[in-house]
Order: sequence, then C-alpha cells, then structure tokens
Amino acid sequence: MAEFLTTETFKEKVFDYANEKEWKYKSDLPGIIDFYADWCGPCKMVAPIIEELSTEYEGKLNVWKVDTEAQQELAGAFGIQSIPSILFIPVEGQPQMAAGALPKATFEKIIKEELGVE
Repeated sequence: MAEFLTTETFKEKVFDYANEKEWKYKSDLPGIIDFYADWCGPCKMVAPIIEELSTEYEGKLNVWKVDTEAQQELAGAFGIQSIPSILFIPVEGQPQMAAGALPKATFEKIIKEELGVE
C-alpha cells in the first residue's frame, strides 16, 4: 500500500529541501510520489493504479502519496500547479515530474525506462 507522506516524513525519507540546496535522494530504492487531493476527479482515477503499482513493485520501488490540501508547504516546495502530479525519482540523478492522470502502461514504461525497475 502506498505510504502517505507529511512534510516531516518527506524530509526524512525522500529529500530534506529545507536544509539541502542540491537534490539528494535519501532512499536506496527508486520512488514515485503521487501529489493529489481528495476532491480531484483525475486523482481518483489514478489512485487505484498507484495502489496496484505499490503492490506489484513492493521491495523494488517506493510508492508514496502527498495530500496537497493537508501538505501545502510540501506542494509549494515542488511548485505543484495541477493535480495529479507524479514525481518519478531515480536512485541517481534528478527526479522528473509528470502532470495529469497517466494510464498504467505509461507508469510501467517510466518505471522500467527511467527508474530501471523491472
């Protein structure tokens, strides 16, 4: 099951943007973060896909969710303008943001090609 992040747990598990200038990912596994809101229709379409991915890639990929309504500081730190916004995080290199409700096949392609997870 996807883990919900607060601003504090984000800083512990993903990236401490308050104290670090350069991106430095804190996990040994690649990650996906779903920035969403409960009232958002497209977010509700993506939610079951996120849950499926968290089960299918368990132990190979971190899957997180951030409620942009409850975590406004975190959403602001990433300049979230539209939701859902999905942040794909490789272990090495810069994360990439994708906006909108992506189909599962697109998630799987990015996970394989950009994050190197089979």
